[in-house]
Amino acid sequence: MHDGNDHDHDHDHDHDHGGGPSPTPAHPHRPDVEDLPATDTQRLEAAVRELLIEKGVFSGSDLRAMLEAIDSWTPALGARLVARAWVDPSYKARLLSDAPSAARELGVDPGPTPLVVLENTPERHNLVVCTLCSCYPKRVLGIPPDWYKSRVYRSRAVREPRAVLAEFGTGLPEGVAVHVHDSTADLRYLVLPMRPSGTEGMSEERLAALVTRDSMIGVTVPHGPSSP
Repeated sequence: MHDGNDHDHDHDHDHDHGGGPSPTPAHPHRPDVEDLPATDTQRLEAAVRELLIEKGVFSGSDLRAMLEAIDSWTPALGARLVARAWVDPSYKARLLSDAPSAARELGVDPGPTPLVVLENTPERHNLVVCTLCSCYPKRVLGIPPDWYKSRVYRSRAVREPRAVLAEFGTGLPEGVAVHVHDSTADLRYLVLPMRPSGTEGMSEERLAALVTRDSMIGVTVPHGPSSP
């Protein structure tokens, strides 16, 4: 269920061993995205976008500003909320009782959809899924990973959450209850993981670096600097 990107760059080199000058290395041609035929979905999106701009619903600059805003949504924003909660008990209480207001305290816009923060404890582990589609707190976690949107995760996270956690390398001690929370179009969740041991005295910035997107979904847990 893990997603990743592999970047390959092939080099084909022809060498002339007859004593003459070596020819220019040959590189296989790889088409750019623009060279590939547009799909029906891409053509429809382009037509609708051009029509909306033509009708004055929004401008090209509005579209660019929106795309730039989306690019700024990253898991680092959610990690800031978690790290502050780890070092400030009063902030943690506010985050758990009113997550949108607490997020704005740190200059993080949680968006229009209500956000609820779920606290992991030694007795309770929270896991977030959207069983219908891919509802997800993009404003604080960025774009959802492909596995979160997959039908496999959406179904198995509810039926066999411990097996799913194990596949992400997360093994929970006996006695820890797993609570699965179903995101909807009207409600989004963010998991507040437990602070790793061995992080006493670490700065808030260093603590935030330990918090990952997956730990705020609940499929993993943060590890201290000396943990595997």
